[in-house]
Amino acid sequence: MVQRKWLGLTSFEYLTLLYIVITTVMIMSMWNELTNPQSMLLLRLMAVMSMSLAVVLARTLSRFLPPQSCRWFCRIPELIRITPTLVLLIWWYPEIFEFVGQYEYLDHVFADIDQTLFGIQPSLAFELAMPQALWSELFCMGYYAYYYMMAAVIIWYLFRRHDQLDRIGFIFFASFFILYFVYEFLPVAGPQFYFMALLNRGDIVSVENTASFSTLFAEGFPQLGHYFQHHRDMLTPEVQGVFGQLVVSAHEIGERPIAAFPSSHVGISTILMIMVWNTRNRWFFWVMFPVYILLCCGTVYIKAHYLIDSIAGFITAILLYYLTDRIYTKFVKS
Repeated sequence: MVQRKWLGLTSFEYLTLLYIVITTVMIMSMWNELTNPQSMLLLRLMAVMSMSLAVVLARTLSRFLPPQSCRWFCRIPELIRITPTLVLLIWWYPEIFEFVGQYEYLDHVFADIDQTLFGIQPSLAFELAMPQALWSELFCMGYYAYYYMMAAVIIWYLFRRHDQLDRIGFIFFASFFILYFVYEFLPVAGPQFYFMALLNRGDIVSVENTASFSTLFAEGFPQLGHYFQHHRDMLTPEVQGVFGQLVVSAHEIGERPIAAFPSSHVGISTILMIMVWNTRNRWFFWVMFPVYILLCCGTVYIKAHYLIDSIAGFITAILLYYLTDRIYTKFVKS
């Protein structure tokens, strides 16, 4: 990996530090509105400490490994350094809810877009149209594979395209952080939260006849304002297998009414597929491709996203890839 002279850090370590600095300023400016700003600052302190420890450990270990000309063992220190930055992406996600809670939610806008474009709510109709256990498990497997796709691509570049690791690391982390900033100022909970709220409020009595929504909400879907600051009930898919249970468990642990538009699952996985294509290893691409398709479908199937979210995620991914790649080439590459 390319290491810069100042502090000897990689591009994605600098990006993580930049995210920490910017969000720390946001925390200080929103101090009185946030639920627990002290814990958010503590997380940032722990993040810096874990990254520092990883750098020290990696540099110490590199002294005892074979020369840098080797393919495998000399990559272990770099794997140690990239691990905490990847793990931190998971830790940053739930606290988006703290930032976005200051604004009124916009789900009524995106539900209305889906209804206008498709005449139904695809996020509700999809599971109803394909309720069989096989489809449920396949789509849940694709959705859950998101995390493994990230690891697979990063590890592939680490060991097989090492000269490109710093570039794809920059693109990957920069895209993630840009999406996180979008989510922190664009409050959209997603259909699993929004339609559960409409059920709880009595605006609808069922989610099974989505075609009737055109008449029921002819003048627009109800705006819920700050409802999700205090209500996190969600619709859950009728899971029938191992991957379905894994998805439900993951949502119960870390899901919040946030980050629906654009879909980061579709966006980041599309960026990963571009990276896989650029490896010029076609078997790797075609192994990943069906998982990618299942993932994109799964975002709507399990009601995590409106269909417009997933479409926007795909378009955003292409824009983000070429934007971040250009920034890296022009301003970051040594």
